[in-house]
Parts: sequence; structure tokens; C-alpha cells
Amino acid sequence: MKLPPYPMPDLELGAPLDIHRATVLPEWIDWNGHMNVGFYVVAFDKATDTLFAQFGCSWEYTREKIGMTFVLEAHVTYDREVKEGDPLRITTQVLDYDAKRLHVIHAMYHATEGYLAATNELMLMNIDYATRRSAPWPDFAMERLHKLAAAHKGLPVPPQTGRVIGIKRKS
Repeated sequence: MKLPPYPMPDLELGAPLDIHRATVLPEWIDWNGHMNVGFYVVAFDKATDTLFAQFGCSWEYTREKIGMTFVLEAHVTYDREVKEGDPLRITTQVLDYDAKRLHVIHAMYHATEGYLAATNELMLMNIDYATRRSAPWPDFAMERLHKLAAAHKGLPVPPQTGRVIGIKRKS
């Protein structure tokens, strides 16, 4: 198996992956005095970067012109507000994957108070750098994805997974 031309971190097999930490920055606060909806996505995107580093498909993957990853679909739930300076703990659960795609859900918690602040469900795709078309994950990534998915297989599927947006009407 060909390895990437850059170092990869030791694979974390915690279930869920629980290594991403952040702090709510002053520029993320809106006029309501809490984190603006767009910056939840920014914080989740940074957690996605942490996940991709685990299987060798982070910034170096694109910088070395091997490949890149695109988000195909994203769903965010906003469960409870966070404010400037709040510490965040973002966990990641691999829900499914195949030769080209990855389905995950992130959960954002207030790191000291422990409450769920938001979730972010993503469908991601591996992209060939040269063609900008979908392509199979490289072997080094697939091997790590397989191990990570196996570690997460026994976790319950979060209730925010697979939700459909709409107004529920009483019949």
C-alpha cells in the first residue's frame, strides 16, 4: 500500500471520535449575543478537518495534489446557544462509508457544562485533484476509514440523523 508523502497522526479509535476542541471567538457572536448560525458551520468544518487528518485526507492531501474532499449535503441542528469564550467539544461519529463517500455526524457540546449545543450531519465525497471528479478513497485512507467505522459501528444512531425539514401538520 502506497502511503501519503506526509505524516499522518496515530489513528484514534475512540467511539465517537472525541479529539476536536475549540473556543467561541468574539467575531463569531451576532447581535443576539450568541454564536451566529454560520459560525456553527465554521466550527464543524474545523472538526471535519480533524476527522480527515485521521485518515490522511486533510490539507496536505490537497496541497500535494493527491485529492480533496467536497461536502455533498449538510444538515445542522441548533439545540442550545453558546456564547463568546465558551469552550467547545466536538465529537464525530462515522455513520457509513463506501468507496467514494463518507456519512458522518458531529455533535457540539459545551465543553465544561456538557450540554449539546448543535449537530452537523454531513455527506462527503472524495475528489480526484486533477479531474475534480469523484474518485475512490486512496488505500491508506480506506484502511483507516474501515477501522474507524468498525469502532463506531456499535454506537447508537443519533436522533438528529436523517431528519427531514418541514412543518409537521396535524391531520
